[in-house]
Amino acid sequence: MKPGSAEDPHGGNRPERPDDRRVAAPEGGSSMQRRYDRLFNTGGSRAVGAYLRERIYATFTGLAIILVIAGSDHEDADHALLALLFGVLGITIAGLVSDVVSHLAVEGEFLHGRDWIVLTRVAAGGLSTVVVPGGLVFLGWLEIIDLSTALSAAAIVYIVTLALIGWLAVRRSHARRWEQVAALGILVGLGFLVIALQTLAKVV
Repeated sequence: MKPGSAEDPHGGNRPERPDDRRVAAPEGGSSMQRRYDRLFNTGGSRAVGAYLRERIYATFTGLAIILVIAGSDHEDADHALLALLFGVLGITIAGLVSDVVSHLAVEGEFLHGRDWIVLTRVAAGGLSTVVVPGGLVFLGWLEIIDLSTALSAAAIVYIVTLALIGWLAVRRSHARRWEQVAALGILVGLGFLVIALQTLAKVV
């Protein structure tokens, strides 16, 4: 994904940087872990970083929407489902556009085959965060379960998703154990702060 250019004195044969090396990641673990490993094998650590970042953006967006709707005086299943779907879709498309623009600015050329594969998987990671919460809200819309129960369950799913993303990122690091625990604690604290700020921004 780093072709040579006129400004590259090595003519495309520049020394390999640490983040360019791709060591095959072992398969196994949770479905999120397997997607993480496949993406690493395709696009390297930078692709994995983009994947996790997109999932975090989409998860925070979906959770904020759920919390605002759950805290409103008039819960409406139609509004809840559409707001959730369009909100996550919007943030995912924005992330995709941002990645395309960044690639053009950094690489100086349009995306090619492997680049599109990576960005498609990154976008799919963001969209996948709405599947279970959206399904729960849909069940509330069908009145199979109570809407308040569906919203509460969806919020729990999002919180668990954030915890798994944080755990996965910390677990793959080379930090010492106490540093991993501290980093996870900081991530959780910042996560709650982001949730509070997003919720506040939507109700003021």
